[in-house]
Amino acid sequence: MSMAVAGMLAGIALGFAGYFGGFGAFLLVAALGAVGFVAGRFLDGDLTPGEFFRGRERGDRTR
Repeated sequence: MSMAVAGMLAGIALGFAGYFGGFGAFLLVAALGAVGFVAGRFLDGDLTPGEFFRGRERGDRTR
């Protein structure tokens, strides 16, 4: 499935949730979609648990 189709399906789901369930349902569907996206990336091997806990790299900034 292409990213465009996945985005369209997510938009449709959010639209239905917002129309029928109100703003609270819209937020719930959006949050669960984000959790599902992260879980899917993790299961595909595109994401590792260490990426969540690694500090930011600041580069070569001098003051």
